[in-house]
Amino acid sequence: MSRFLSAALCALFVFSMSSSDANAAYNAAAGKTVYDSNCSTCHKAGLMGAPKLGDKATWAPRIAQGMPLLVSRSIKGFTGKKGMMPAKGGNTKLTDAQIGNSVAYMVEQSK
Repeated sequence: MSRFLSAALCALFVFSMSSSDANAAYNAAAGKTVYDSNCSTCHKAGLMGAPKLGDKATWAPRIAQGMPLLVSRSIKGFTGKKGMMPAKGGNTKLTDAQIGNSVAYMVEQSK
């Protein structure tokens, strides 16, 4: 087997392992607390185009983009075609880990 093919197979294996465990880096149970006290303001009612918690059809294309992108956009903020997400949901006191946990909770509830 060529070195190129070996390297490609190794890279594919590493990628497949990291993408399947992307949610494992976050604590969805801890994220519920952050969601309840911060995120639910918009994600419960769909304010500013926020996808509602549990709305599988709305969340599916977002979930398909992967946790790293969802968390990054939640931390940095994002403006899309249907609405906007302020950086850290407008609460700059939240840590990146808390944001990741809350995103994991919302994804878990919306699959």
